[in-house]
Amino acid sequence: MKLLAFTWAVIVGLLIAEARLSRRHEAELDARGAIAPPGDVYRWMAVLYPLSFVLMGTEGAWRASVVPGWFAAGVLLFAASKALKYWAIRSLGDRWSFRVYVVPGAPLVTTGPYRYVAHPNYLAVAGELVGAAMMMNARVSGPVMVAAFGAVLWARIRFENRILASMAGVRVGR
Repeated sequence: MKLLAFTWAVIVGLLIAEARLSRRHEAELDARGAIAPPGDVYRWMAVLYPLSFVLMGTEGAWRASVVPGWFAAGVLLFAASKALKYWAIRSLGDRWSFRVYVVPGAPLVTTGPYRYVAHPNYLAVAGELVGAAMMMNARVSGPVMVAAFGAVLWARIRFENRILASMAGVRVGR
């Protein structure tokens, strides 16, 4: 139980740190005249993403058991996903935030993981959720929340591709 509590605390700590970075970047983007286009599914994401970890942590506490192989695989997947996410954040620099912002005249980022995949941050988020479900032994809430967040993430990717294509005049997505 202590291992699950520690794991959940680390996950929540990382979420809080990322939220603070996002807010700082959003303030900088606003100051630079960036545009936050209407129609984003951000509100759904802002609820479902943290709720996913709360529900998975609650299920993990309720089960009060760790499946060693699943836990180890979950740690590896979660860590690899965080590494990919932080590579994407580093590549975007102060243009990264939880919300979609477009900086007029700024080129599309094509360095770092964006060389290989259009939305590495979202791939990482999916890996974080699956990894957390594995670590928490969240056999019910894990798949349910991965599916729910996946549907919202799919809508976010479609929205972001449309916005970036219209603002930058380029086709986004691979």
